[in-house]
Amino acid sequence: MALAVSSYNGGVKPTIFVVEDEADISRLIRHHLEAAGYTVRAFATTNLVIAEAEREKPAVFLLDIMVPGGDGFELCRRIRQNTVLAMTPVIFLTAKSGEPDRVLGLELGADDYITKPFSPRELVARVKAVLRRFERPLAPDVVRAGEIEIDSGAMILRVRGNEVATTATEFRLLDYFARHPGRVFTRDQLLDAVWRDTAYVTPRSVDVYVRRIREKIEKDPEQPEYLRTVRGAGYRFEGVR
Repeated sequence: MALAVSSYNGGVKPTIFVVEDEADISRLIRHHLEAAGYTVRAFATTNLVIAEAEREKPAVFLLDIMVPGGDGFELCRRIRQNTVLAMTPVIFLTAKSGEPDRVLGLELGADDYITKPFSPRELVARVKAVLRRFERPLAPDVVRAGEIEIDSGAMILRVRGNEVATTATEFRLLDYFARHPGRVFTRDQLLDAVWRDTAYVTPRSVDVYVRRIREKIEKDPEQPEYLRTVRGAGYRFEGVR
C-alpha cells in the first residue's frame, strides 16, 4: 500500500483530510497537525471529500460524524467502497461517545475513534500511531490457506478466486493470523503484534475486526472454518482445509 511518510523529516508532508463543520475546532485541529509536520485540508461538509481524495490521496481521513451533506459514518462507508481509497486509514473524531457508536465506527472500517472533547496532544499522538501501524512493510510473499490467498506484497486478498476489498488493518490482522496457523492468540497479543501502539486501542477492537474478517473470508461467518474462537483464550487461524 502506498502511504505518505508518517512523519515530516524534510521530505513530503503527509496530507490529512479533516472533515469538521465547527470552524473553531477545525482551526484547532489544523494548527496542531500542521505544527506536527502535516499538511491539512479541511472540509466543512462531506460533499467534495471523495472527489478531492481521488485527486490527491490523503495519508489519513479525520472525520466528524455529524456534519452537513451526509454524516461521517456514511462517508466512511463510501471511502471503504472506493477502490482508490479503500485502504486509507480513517479516524473518527466526534462527540458521539457511546459504545454503540464506537463499535459502529470500527465495523465500518475505522482505524481509531476519538471522542470530544479531546486533547490536541492526544489527537496528534493517535494520528501518528495510526500511520506508524502501516509504515512497516509486510513480507512480500503469498500465503495460501484453503480457498484463501493473501498476497502480502500487493496487499490483496483473494477468497475463492475473487479479490476481496479490505482495510489495511483488516489485511494486517488476517496476514498475521495466516502466518501462524494453529496458534492461539489472546486479544492483547494481537494488539501488540498488529496495532503496535496499543495505548489507545481496546481489546474490543480486535473482536470487531475479527467479525469483519469473517464476513469476508468465511462461507458462514456464524460457523467459521478458518478464524475460530477459542473460548476463554482468544482466536486461532486454521490452516489448509
